[in-house]
Amino acid sequence: MSPSFDNPELARAMEALSRSDIDALPYGVVRLDARGRVILYNEAEARLSGRGARAVLGLDFFAEVAPCLSGPEYKGRIDSAIARGRVDIEMGCVGDFKDPDGEYRARIVSASDGGLWILHRRED
Repeated sequence: MSPSFDNPELARAMEALSRSDIDALPYGVVRLDARGRVILYNEAEARLSGRGARAVLGLDFFAEVAPCLSGPEYKGRIDSAIARGRVDIEMGCVGDFKDPDGEYRARIVSASDGGLWILHRRED
């Protein structure tokens, strides 16, 4: 069973899953380390975003993978939450590699090691 976007303990639920369980989730999952570098990019995110299998591990997510998300509406909100000590944001978003006008939901939560879990729920 996949963790719900609404789960108040979403980070803990994600951290309990194996890599194969994360790849099997119906929504996109990106895991960033504390420096903002990609350490996990699941199969659903690669497929649903339209980015495909291009290598992303080790890249700066906001500068090299998804610079379109580096503005105040997305990364700015994350930076503000980090400054307050904890990230738990849900928001609507528009546009990605596959569909510049497509709408999707994003949930971003703090990981236990100081990084972030970024989840993107799109229609397949």
